[in-house]
Amino acid sequence: MGKNVLVVDDEKLIVKGIRFSLEQDGMNVDCAYDGEEALEAARKKEYDVILLDVMLPKLDGFQVCQQIREFSQMPIIMLTAKGDDMDKILGLEYGADDYITKPFNILEVKARIKAIMRRSGSNKKEKEEEQGKTVSYGQLKVDCEGRRVYIANKEVNLTAKEFDLLELLMFNKNKVYSRENLLNTVWGFDYPGDVRTVDVHIRRLREKIESNPSEPQYIHTKWGVGYFFQD
Repeated sequence: MGKNVLVVDDEKLIVKGIRFSLEQDGMNVDCAYDGEEALEAARKKEYDVILLDVMLPKLDGFQVCQQIREFSQMPIIMLTAKGDDMDKILGLEYGADDYITKPFNILEVKARIKAIMRRSGSNKKEKEEEQGKTVSYGQLKVDCEGRRVYIANKEVNLTAKEFDLLELLMFNKNKVYSRENLLNTVWGFDYPGDVRTVDVHIRRLREKIESNPSEPQYIHTKWGVGYFFQD
């Protein structure tokens, strides 16, 4: 059964080219040309990957990504015409899983899509043993099957990568992971970003689960080495 992909860009020729190429690989492709249309499509259907342009009419790609993250963890790859690092990091802060800078080669796009699909499938297999478990540390409760997190019985919304980081650290308590190790384990060896991505996600994770992020209770820093979980 073919994978489902949503391609979102207001440039119809780009959408047409991506759609044709992905359909040649047996994928089912839906298209949207503005932010509102993209959001509506994502609410109606669960996609294996969403290819989301930043510069869109009505709602921009960051707004769409942020709103999708309120109800789904489906993988999102941002397309940006800007090469500025802050734009890329901003996209990741809103919950994107990857980014591609325009102009791009369609072979690169397909390689990134397939890499994310492989990681998603691999992560599901690796987590089968953990599924069904609910783990608690103090006020922190993690439902591994539902991929939901609660602080003092109040749910907090984590992005897919924030949850992956928390789960990895939590099930390897007291083990210190370097930023490079976390980047390779959670994002994959073929991820083009750098270790700042890890720092951004750790900071946002702390803001969501720690009562005082500057003096964390759960996600600790080993200065000069990396991060570890300790309750």
